[in-house]
Amino acid sequence: MGHRSKEEKDSITKAPSEPPAELPDLPEPDALWHPIATDWYLSLRDSGQAAFYQPSDWAMARYAAELMSRGLSEDRPPNGQYVAALNSVMSSLLTTEGDRRRVRIELERKQAVKVVPASVTAIADYRSSIGG
Repeated sequence: MGHRSKEEKDSITKAPSEPPAELPDLPEPDALWHPIATDWYLSLRDSGQAAFYQPSDWAMARYAAELMSRGLSEDRPPNGQYVAALNSVMSSLLTTEGDRRRVRIELERKQAVKVVPASVTAIADYRSSIGG
């Protein structure tokens, strides 16, 4: 990753990586969609960038899932033009970290909580009780 100036760092929009607190009433995935297309569409609801989506973005997401489903359901492999078009639609929805970086959006992850196994805690408690 390259060096960023202070101005570049200051111009990044930060948002939580969790799903937005409120989402509009969204249509459920089409029952005929390929499972991968359904998973992708549903993953958008749980993604931080959804906080920036307008109704037209959700409509575009349904369109992308439909395209994806049709391509995945065909017997022959998809052609390059189809894949490029689908990738373009998905990119416009900021679905990858690279897409979000390009438009200067950063999803902030919660700090991981360090989990200490109970056995380690018990040993530490035992040592402190015997003055160790």
